[in-house]
Amino acid sequence: MKVSKLESMFKGWFVGNFEPTLIKTNDVEVAVKEYKKGDFEESHYHKVATEITVIMSGRVMMNGIEYTKGDIVVIEPNESTDFFALEDSINTVVKFPGANNDKYIGKINND
Repeated sequence: MKVSKLESMFKGWFVGNFEPTLIKTNDVEVAVKEYKKGDFEESHYHKVATEITVIMSGRVMMNGIEYTKGDIVVIEPNESTDFFALEDSINTVVKFPGANNDKYIGKINND
């Protein structure tokens, strides 16, 4: 049995091909991310990975749409999103496959 603390992981990521991690794999990445009201991430996209965000608590805005506890947002490859915490929030994030260096800053033209 392995035991660790979320606080010892990098920005809440605890499964994936990075350090530290509990399971080193390129198959998937998993995180529990805590945000304070006003925290944000600039617009970005992935070329390989699909990203699933589950709002566990709080309210957030992604691409101008508000999401609350229980909402699940699936962002496919080549779809851009931004993120803004409208209040203190906790999200579970899954990216598959795990893809190192697959985060691109900016919006992608989906026309």
